[in-house]
Formats: sequence, structure tokens, C-alpha cells
Amino acid sequence: MTRARDLGIAPPGRPGPLDAITDVPGVEVGYTTLVEGESVRTGVTAVLPRGRAGFATPCAAGTFSLNGNGEMTGSAWLAETGALTLPVLITNTHAVGPCHRGVIDWVVRERPDVAAEWLLPVVAETWDGYLNDINAPTVHTGHAVAAIDAARGGPVAEGGVGGGTGMTCYGFKGGTGTASRVVGYGADDYTVGALVQANFGARAELTVAGRPQGTLLAADNPMDETDWLAPAGAGSVIVLIGTDAPLLPGQCAALARRVPLGLSRTGTSGSHFSGDLFLAFSTANPGALTSAFPRPGDAAEYESLRFVPWGRIDPFLEAVTQVVEEAVLNALVAGVETTGHRGRRVPAFPAHRWLH
Repeated sequence: MTRARDLGIAPPGRPGPLDAITDVPGVEVGYTTLVEGESVRTGVTAVLPRGRAGFATPCAAGTFSLNGNGEMTGSAWLAETGALTLPVLITNTHAVGPCHRGVIDWVVRERPDVAAEWLLPVVAETWDGYLNDINAPTVHTGHAVAAIDAARGGPVAEGGVGGGTGMTCYGFKGGTGTASRVVGYGADDYTVGALVQANFGARAELTVAGRPQGTLLAADNPMDETDWLAPAGAGSVIVLIGTDAPLLPGQCAALARRVPLGLSRTGTSGSHFSGDLFLAFSTANPGALTSAFPRPGDAAEYESLRFVPWGRIDPFLEAVTQVVEEAVLNALVAGVETTGHRGRRVPAFPAHRWLH
């Protein structure tokens, strides 16, 4: 699989061994990819911050909405408690419901004790209706369960996989991308990773490694055809940021607020018609934050969180901008030309232009 760094496109910072969100210890990623006939180009992505074995252990977490023309379920509860449990799923706009129910079905199967009272899964979406018949009832609960079951550590597939199957980015084939950075902090090293479902940006805006490319790559842009009525830049982007650095929920929200800075390095100025929603979580401090999800027998009257002081958080904020930029570029580079619903075609990003 070709990635941005293989083309000499290397945003700053020190990548982890896999240059993926799975460099954060414990994080697992799984996909269900659906490509059928002429009109099915969709799927489901599952991210498990503590893996399947630890999915019920809360993580500190925070969210940020750059533009709310989208959906991320469970965000009100995240804002209330600062704690994230359960697998996080990403899919297409009209498949949020089946995926939400699919997470519940999976938890009931795996840990009925966790599902004994209520569950509020996080499911986010971007719109794949250019290549996919989004109104067809294609995605069902079993696809969500299968994506969670498929979750693993290790290398992460990119491009048109999982929830990113039918997505476009800057008028090229987009989809799923990931990247990571190692952050030195005192005597310790921590990892910041991103997973992006990229479905945003107007061709004219595209910037690669600080150099505007939109006018140079203006040709072969089928999304400008007359049957496509949405404004340039319409779509959405979901970004998940994970880290093993010990952070408070409010600090995770601060990481999520820096995601747009990384996106802007790829050229986007944002669009009213793009839902841009971000979630950041920390896998540190296992066992804390349990009071947000009490279980029978929990006796602790106080909890303690070890965290990076606010005044020393800048290296982690910087890493977010770096991993987000690279994850978007990886999604573009991994894309292949795709034809889908109503014969619509999306070209691949011309990676050959950067080969040396």
C-alpha cells in the first residue's frame, strides 16, 4: 500500500512504527467494506480505544464540532462525563441507526452485564451519496458487529475501506487515512494517533506539503458535472484522535479543537455543507472515571487522575496538527479511481506527480 511518505510527502514530526492510530497501545481498528453491483459503495469502520478486551473501561475523552452539519451520537453524554466507553463506529449518514443498534447487539453478546441498564454508543458519519445509493437499506446491524469483530492492532488499511468506501476528498477518491507521532515528554515517550474519514474539500483548495495544487490539478473533476448539485467542498470529515498520554477530559477536548488546524494544512477553508466533527481520547489512567458508569460493587468514593499540566500540553497539540494533515494525505494517496451510483466516477489522486 502506497502512502504519502513513499512519495516524499512527509509532514514534520516523528512517526510511530506503523504511522497509524494503532501505534497507541491497545487501539484496534476493524472494517466492513461493502462493494456490490453499481450502486453499493459503503461500509463501517470500528475503533476500539482499549481493544475488545477493555472496551468497557472508560477513557478520558472530549469532542469538538467545527461545523454541525453532521452527526456524532453520544456526544452529549461525553460532554457531561468526559468519559468514553464502547467501540466508536464511523459509517455513512443514513446508516447511523443500524450501526448504533449494532454496537448494542455486540455488547449484549460479549458482556451482557455491561448492557444491563443502558448504552449510549458513539457513531459518526460522512455522506457517501455521490458514489453510493445512500437511501438504500444496505448497512445493517450485522455489518456493524462484523466491523467490531474484525478490529485488530497492527497496520491499518487506508483509502476506500470501511466507512470510507464511498467517500471523496478534494474531488479525488478519499476515505480512510491514519498517522501517528511520538511525543517526547520528560523521560517518557507518548503516542498521538489520528484516524480520519475524509469526505471534504473543494479541488481548488487542495494543498500538498504547503504547496497549493488545486489549479494544477483542476482537470478531470467529474464532481463538477451538472447532475451533482452540492456546492464545492460539501461533504464531511470525522477525525478520531487517540493518545496514551495522561490527559484530562478537558485536555482531550483541547486536542479535538486543534484538528481543524491540521485539516487546513491540506487547504480546506471549511464549508457550511460539511459536517466536521472530532473526538479525542486518552487511554491512560485505566480504572479512573468509572464513577460515570457505576457497576454493582463499585465502592470508591474518590478517583485520581494523573495528567500532563496544562502549561506543558503544547507538544501534544502540535502532534495533532501533524497527524491530521498526514492522515488526510494518506487517505488521498490510497484512493483508487471508483465508479458508483448512477455511473458517477471519481478519479484517483495523481500520486505519480510526486514520485521521484
